[in-house]
Amino acid sequence: MSLPRLLITLGDVAGIGPEVAARAWPDLLEHARPIVIGDPAWLKQALRMIGSAAQVKVIDDVADARPMPESIPCFNPSRRDLSRVQPARISAEAGGAAYDYLCAAIDFTLSGRADGIVTCPLHKEGLHAAGVKHPGHTEILAERTGSKHFAMLLSANGFTVAHATLHMALRQVFASLTPAAVLEKIQLLDGILPKLVGRRPRIGVAALNPHASDGGLFGDEEAEIIRPAVETARNLGIDVSGPWPSDTLFVRAQGGAFDGIVAMYHDQGHIALKLLGGGLHAAVNITAGLPIVRTSVAHGTAYDIAWQGQADARGLINAVKAAAKLSQQSS
Repeated sequence: MSLPRLLITLGDVAGIGPEVAARAWPDLLEHARPIVIGDPAWLKQALRMIGSAAQVKVIDDVADARPMPESIPCFNPSRRDLSRVQPARISAEAGGAAYDYLCAAIDFTLSGRADGIVTCPLHKEGLHAAGVKHPGHTEILAERTGSKHFAMLLSANGFTVAHATLHMALRQVFASLTPAAVLEKIQLLDGILPKLVGRRPRIGVAALNPHASDGGLFGDEEAEIIRPAVETARNLGIDVSGPWPSDTLFVRAQGGAFDGIVAMYHDQGHIALKLLGGGLHAAVNITAGLPIVRTSVAHGTAYDIAWQGQADARGLINAVKAAAKLSQQSS
């Protein structure tokens, strides 16, 4: 079986995306046939910064790519002028270019010209400055692929977390949770986990309130929203249980009791997984429910260290490994 063709989007060039792509390049070739989608000038600058002898090969079509240790194929779909972008500074140009890279990668993959997408981080404020209405990668991917049922997953060290709600203020979480929303994420997690763990998965669902509300003392969301979703999923044949207090659920998952967890909101899942899963660079972001494979680093643009030669490329390497595994099993 040939290695999958994966498109690596540079994300916001003012952040650490170009550096991690440059640093990861030799390792990526062990797992995939990678092609960079982004600005070649910024990639060249990153290669010079880290002292790499690799050269950037500008291509007109992903079909022309011949990735080699010393040659990085790069396709630039954006016509935006990034010459005035400053490292570690929010800009509409960088935000708009990151959007262009992602859209082109999606279109290439939907057309069958690539096997999957691996994204370097973009900056949400940069997107907003460019007039993009979506808050991040997940929502852009869903709209452009026409996906109505999707979930953002984080995966690391043997367990994976899906999120019932995602990028929203905490006060909106309570209004957004419904039995249907929780059930959807259970089903999406159950659908993708067999490709990651190689067997029928065991899923635990987190409570929203402390102590799973202690029988209604601290809220009724567990009884009215979460438990009905769990019961419906069990009736559909899914190996799922809950709602469990999140302070014990993640510890049990780390001990091997669960392969996947459905968290009720962004930080409930992110904080625990990144701590228990080995840190930012061990975790991989996976979008479930799309007609294409997409993974990502689990860290942000890291403006605080961007363009200082300090970025760690392990997150991108892990994301490419996951995308290669998913794409080969989907083919």
